[in-house]
Amino acid sequence: MVEDKVEKKEKAEASTDVGTGSIYERLQRIHRQVKYIQKSQQASQYTYAGSSDVLGQIHGLMDDEKMLLVPTIISHHLTSTPNKKGSMVYFTELEMIMTWVNTEQPDEKLECPWYTQGVDIAGEKGVGKALTYGEKYFLLKFFQIATDDVDPDAFQQIVESKKQSEPISSEQQKTLTDLFDLMAGVTQTAAAKVKIGYLNTVGVSDVAQLTHDSAHKLIELVQRQLNKQTEKGV
Repeated sequence: MVEDKVEKKEKAEASTDVGTGSIYERLQRIHRQVKYIQKSQQASQYTYAGSSDVLGQIHGLMDDEKMLLVPTIISHHLTSTPNKKGSMVYFTELEMIMTWVNTEQPDEKLECPWYTQGVDIAGEKGVGKALTYGEKYFLLKFFQIATDDVDPDAFQQIVESKKQSEPISSEQQKTLTDLFDLMAGVTQTAAAKVKIGYLNTVGVSDVAQLTHDSAHKLIELVQRQLNKQTEKGV
């Protein structure tokens, strides 16, 4: 509940900041909003995210943040070789500078060196293909956008499940040690045996392997059972 309120507050604050701040703040807001793009294009043996998929997600955000991306070719290399059928295959390589520009303050720029390539058979589309390919992958990699073969909701669930849980605190470790000792005294059982028994119930072999949440639940469990043992003694 608290996390939901914090998230809503952050989104509200972010919405009021759109189109303001430094070039890095503007790019960070775009980065925060585009986390995943589904592969919608189908090739013969694989699916992929097309340029329209990528630009469709980012173009509007760039406009909101008053940002332009200016591509500049600084080096061009063309190689041609025949394929197995005897047709010429043209391999175009481009060295580029991708420049982010804050249109409210055009002197504020961020230049990013970039490399791209394009393969063509006809011979006249190599540069265009390289530019399209380069722009798409620059945006994907610059904003660290995932394009896995899953739907966006499933992808977000995977991300959340892989987030590292908060580890057990030193205070929780001390509390559990004290509780294990108390339970050992009440039940006349070796403290080490009590400890192992409780850790087995949560699927770990050492207290340090517990997360903050699992430690909290284990503390509550031991306390409840300790209270019951104490009541029996009375």
